[in-house]
Amino acid sequence: MNLHQFRFVQEAARRNLNLTEAAKALHTSQPGVSKAIIELEQELGIDIFARHGKRLKRITEPGLHVLQSIEIIMREIGNLKRIGEQYSAQDSGTLSIATTHTQARYVLPLPVAKLRETYPKVNISLHQGAPDQVAKMLLDDTAEIGMATEALTAYEELITLPCYEWQHVLVLPLDHPLAKKGSLTLEDVAKEPVITYHPSFTGRTRIDTAFAHKKLHPRIALEAIDSDVIKTYVRLGLGVGIVAEMAVKDDPIKDLVIRPMGQLLGMNVARVAFKRGAYLRNFVYQFAEMLSDRLTPTLIAKAMTGHVADYEL
Repeated sequence: MNLHQFRFVQEAARRNLNLTEAAKALHTSQPGVSKAIIELEQELGIDIFARHGKRLKRITEPGLHVLQSIEIIMREIGNLKRIGEQYSAQDSGTLSIATTHTQARYVLPLPVAKLRETYPKVNISLHQGAPDQVAKMLLDDTAEIGMATEALTAYEELITLPCYEWQHVLVLPLDHPLAKKGSLTLEDVAKEPVITYHPSFTGRTRIDTAFAHKKLHPRIALEAIDSDVIKTYVRLGLGVGIVAEMAVKDDPIKDLVIRPMGQLLGMNVARVAFKRGAYLRNFVYQFAEMLSDRLTPTLIAKAMTGHVADYEL
């Protein structure tokens, strides 16, 4: 057995048993992938996949155990590479970050700049996507550290830690009637066309839950993943906007009224995530500490070994 066979089996499982897609991802041929999997099955004396003709239909029970072992082996291969990189060039390399648009646009610029100042030889590779995509990039070893508000805690293969707490705010044109109202309620907001985030982004789950708890059905006029897009359409008069507070802290245009909504929608927690069992280089620990002084290297190291599940902000 060899690492090529392990990679082929792993990729076949990741690509929903589609060998053509697995071959494309691995830059090889479909017959080559199929042959390598069959050879591994013959060597192990079991079927990893059940088949219908030449097509893979499902993973067998012993195949599930094989895949678990392969995941561990491939993870440790990745760790060996990182250990080599760590000790051959401790102040250089590439830090791959997976995050959402909001974090990339409003939260990460200063920590990234600080890391580059501390480690000028370290390159930053920034990958943006939906929270589920952030999780997948961590699981696929595309990124070493991930940051998002939604979804990350749903993956047992990830270690997640709270980074900072934040709230949504209502953004309104200066002449909007709600801008002059002393105390806002969710009922007030629900009467207006609402412009806010796509359901999988930036705390949208908390927004929907808060309205549902009050048995309210807001009129969602427009959904977006970009806070600046939401503010643009508010300025055009399409409705009132609900955005993350990070998106308005340094807004250079003062033509909007900002009203905090933490008391109505509750608070959100942005989290950082790492693949369970991964080896983290020194500058990864230091970058996490730049995101929040609560994310100390000691705390993260304990979490990575399973001794810390979470901590309170």
